[in-house]
Amino acid sequence: MSSFQKREAYFAWFLIAPSFLFIALVIFYPVFSSFLLSLFQVDLTRRAMGTPFVGFKNYAEILRSGYFWTSMGRTAYFTVVSIALEMLLGFFIALLLHQKFYGRGVLRSLLLLPWALPITVCAIMWKWIFNANYGALNAFLTQVGILESYRPWLTQPWSAMHGVIIADVWKVTPLVALFLLAGLQTIPRELYEAALVDGAGRFVTLWRITMPLLLPTVNVVLVLRTLDAFRVFDVVYIMTQGGPANATKVISFLAYQEAFKFLHFSKGAALSYIITMVVALFAYLYTKTLKRQIEY
Repeated sequence: MSSFQKREAYFAWFLIAPSFLFIALVIFYPVFSSFLLSLFQVDLTRRAMGTPFVGFKNYAEILRSGYFWTSMGRTAYFTVVSIALEMLLGFFIALLLHQKFYGRGVLRSLLLLPWALPITVCAIMWKWIFNANYGALNAFLTQVGILESYRPWLTQPWSAMHGVIIADVWKVTPLVALFLLAGLQTIPRELYEAALVDGAGRFVTLWRITMPLLLPTVNVVLVLRTLDAFRVFDVVYIMTQGGPANATKVISFLAYQEAFKFLHFSKGAALSYIITMVVALFAYLYTKTLKRQIEY
């Protein structure tokens, strides 16, 4: 390497050094400090005990606790059901918007409105819809004769969990549909024309052409949605506060309670790292699957 090239390399490193420093301060330092916090016993309810080093004791206690695995089960249920509904509805919406019809551009724009709304607004809106006293859902169902009286949707365990799932599905389905629509538009139309000439029906074309070629896009959407759904917090916090009877206490809400309600900061940090490891495992498995499909 010549002296001129060395000077260019040094100058390039000098230009990107502030970005590295910013990333280190904003991302790496909090990640490292929270990991150190999880290795100590930091409990503000017992300040006289100090902050002794306990190693991985916090992790062991969490993994042995029943409330952790119960919360993981609720989180897994929320993740699987919400993603399944979002993928199914998003796929059919994408197929519809992929067709040519009058007003398609306007409908595509309107589709993004639920996703564009802030999550706080979305959660408050659905909390009002499910309200036991003056909610729009109760009013509609009683007026059409399906219900005889108003039901407390968010104070019953089964309906509370599914109410949170409905709110999440309503908000995120447009984004999933947009991703799948982009994937559909990359499929050459010549393949459909050739299948039509060969006498293939709509179902065969969908199963033999659309689904295989759309699979890489589906995997990308699954990665993004799994990482996001497994860490769900805000919609649960606003709509149910983890209730009733802990029916919607997902793992992220449990970490929040440990750290900021019960003041067990070290256990809250340990829970956060467990969530991070589970999410990283999901991302790794999805990436390996996608890589095999691309190589195939």
